[in-house]
Amino acid sequence: MTDLQPLPTVLAVFPMRDQVMFPHMVMPLYIDAARIGVIETALRDNNLLVLATSFSQTEPPAFDDLAKIATICRISQVIRSPEGGCKVTAEGLRRVYLSSCVAQQPQMLARIRLVEEEETGGLVTETLVQSVNALLKIALAAGRPLPGDVMKMIDQIGDAGRLADLVTVYLNLDIASQQRLLEILDPLDRLKEVYLRLTTEVQRLQVRGDIQTEVTRNLSKTQKEYFLREQMKQIRKELGDQDPRQDDLDNLRQKIDPRKMPPEVHATARREFKRLENINPSSPEYTVARTYLEFLCDMPWKHASHDNLDLDHAETVLNRDHHDLKDVKERILEYLAVRSLKSDSRGAILCFVGPPGVGKTSLGRSIARAMERKFIRLSLGGLKDEAEIRGHRRTYIGALPGRIIQEIRRAGVNNPVFMLDEIDKIGQDFRGDPASALLEVLDPEQNNSFNDHYLDVPFDLSRVMFITTANIMDPVPSPLRDRMEVINLAGYSYEEKLQIAVDYLVPKQKEENGLAEQPLTFTRQALLQIIKDYTREAGVRGLERKIAAICRKLAHDLARKKKTMDRIDSEQVRRLLGARSYFTDVAGEEDRVGVVTGLAWTEHGGDIIFVEAAIMKGEKGFTLTGNLGEVMQESAQTALSFVREHAARFSIEEDFFSCHDLHIHVPAGAIPKDGPSAGVTMAAALISLLTGRAARRDVAMTGELTLSGRILPVGGVKEKLLAARRAGVRTVLFPARNAEQLAELEPGDTEGVRVSLIESMFDVTREALCGTGRPCSGDQPPTATPPPG
Repeated sequence: MTDLQPLPTVLAVFPMRDQVMFPHMVMPLYIDAARIGVIETALRDNNLLVLATSFSQTEPPAFDDLAKIATICRISQVIRSPEGGCKVTAEGLRRVYLSSCVAQQPQMLARIRLVEEEETGGLVTETLVQSVNALLKIALAAGRPLPGDVMKMIDQIGDAGRLADLVTVYLNLDIASQQRLLEILDPLDRLKEVYLRLTTEVQRLQVRGDIQTEVTRNLSKTQKEYFLREQMKQIRKELGDQDPRQDDLDNLRQKIDPRKMPPEVHATARREFKRLENINPSSPEYTVARTYLEFLCDMPWKHASHDNLDLDHAETVLNRDHHDLKDVKERILEYLAVRSLKSDSRGAILCFVGPPGVGKTSLGRSIARAMERKFIRLSLGGLKDEAEIRGHRRTYIGALPGRIIQEIRRAGVNNPVFMLDEIDKIGQDFRGDPASALLEVLDPEQNNSFNDHYLDVPFDLSRVMFITTANIMDPVPSPLRDRMEVINLAGYSYEEKLQIAVDYLVPKQKEENGLAEQPLTFTRQALLQIIKDYTREAGVRGLERKIAAICRKLAHDLARKKKTMDRIDSEQVRRLLGARSYFTDVAGEEDRVGVVTGLAWTEHGGDIIFVEAAIMKGEKGFTLTGNLGEVMQESAQTALSFVREHAARFSIEEDFFSCHDLHIHVPAGAIPKDGPSAGVTMAAALISLLTGRAARRDVAMTGELTLSGRILPVGGVKEKLLAARRAGVRTVLFPARNAEQLAELEPGDTEGVRVSLIESMFDVTREALCGTGRPCSGDQPPTATPPPG
């Protein structure tokens, strides 16, 4: 262009972030007061200004942040505003190259060099120009608006470079794509690139037009049906034949939406609706069909809540709601980590097993909060009807879906956290076996097509996170147990209960009893006294009740305007709760012959048991009492056989058993007892009785005894150890094969207790029996030997 000669070698540069300036393009710019200097400089340089693209977010951008290919413009109009800024109209002239930066402040000055473009012509250029013009007309017909004068201008342009620049302005391209087109210096190559992008735009417009046409056609069909129904209503109204059920049918028709149902469910709903229209409303079958359709329409077939898979958030929620439980929390975080990496992973069915009050149910609620899912709890205790799980068939009046489907419908999402509580309390009778019905529900390989008898169409349960709870796993059938990943939650030690009381229970009960604003504190000694003297449990429910009792008494005094205490110590605990309920110092009792302390594991946690043995004249009689189960009775027989076989090693006369009867009794006879882990305890009671050596009351033991004298490992290691600590036992005898389980315990779990590993009954007698004793005579009962010291 001759109007640029002579061209200054240094010009002012104005960075732009939101748009790219092309040659032959007219653009309005608004310059604020802070950057008005760049316009003043441009006006002094023959109204010339360089507009360059900036990809940096810093203000002002540096020279290195600018694209090196820019556009030199001429300022044709300047309108100043009262605020100090101005509105500028700039016309793009030529591409320039930014060689180097001359000045950065107060405005950017750069050394520039014109970019020379080659002249284009020939058959290829002419054909390409015609193709671009044709595509523009197709785009205009498909709905892409272009000003009329622009189309006239495009028809008159034969230069490939100028046509490419002009068409680029009206394409919906991002800033980076526009800059790339600006930097293509060969006009023919630039027009080819514009042709390709324009082709993509035309295809997109055509697809959008096809979609719009289909939508319009469907909308017209829907409107036609609507008008026809409205005409039918008016005709019936004029004839006085108004159908009172029509509104209900219309509402049901609107709910049958193919966008919210799988295809097979939508087909079933449409078929049932047509059938409903032909049923007499006075017929009982009408109500059955209508209720069934409502269930189909209300089920969340495709509606799911969004999972929060932030591991830090989940860990914070779990730690805030529960103390310790490291294994459980780690397993839950692993589940979330897998879900974050693979969204369609099904995961395992978790089963929390532990005594009451250790936080199994509340842990499920915390998982739901951590994942931001809805929480459903279904208690299975006492459930005996299989239809509670699978639902009733619609052939019965009043039939309903199973509890699984009902709760999911009530939740409104197909991916809640579903807790099946007390799975070990399921029963069975003539109405079926609910445990067998749960086999499909709790199998990740099958529950993606769970078939409820009432719905009679598959429902996908694979997105539901099922969690089950149980106190013990023995009553759970093996096939059902095999489908679940069992996570054991042991009871809490004194230290853990104390920390739970300080962090959770005391603040909760202060809030629930209206004492949140009172400066009430519990000393650690007071809480420890409540734990030891007023509760005997593996969990913390009893502890919470005692703390609540104290808070209620203080609330009563506060309501009567009496002076209340701000600090609860041991003395106040005794005054408010009365005499202590439990005496745990078993070790302080007298050592006795034939009475041995054992350890048991029940659904309520660990506990101590006493095994008593007695001797009397008779003929080889052996009596067992105490409501013992079959396994425990067999353990007693095994213990007696072992003692008789090794009578000589225990200094027992060979003919002693032929003229004496033996009796083993386990107190608390009203409570059923079973299990093999009392075999060692029974054998120790017999040996103590027959050798006259007193059993130490500060020693407790557990283990399964075999005929050969081997001691097999037992379960519930932590629970039994905690029970021994509660009872004041000093030494606990565990089978040597339980060494690995003992090594996994926290240091606080064994505080104050010495754990001794035993491999044979001779290790037991050395640890548990005191004195040397003497052999039993035939008619004189043995006497206890006082303990050493």
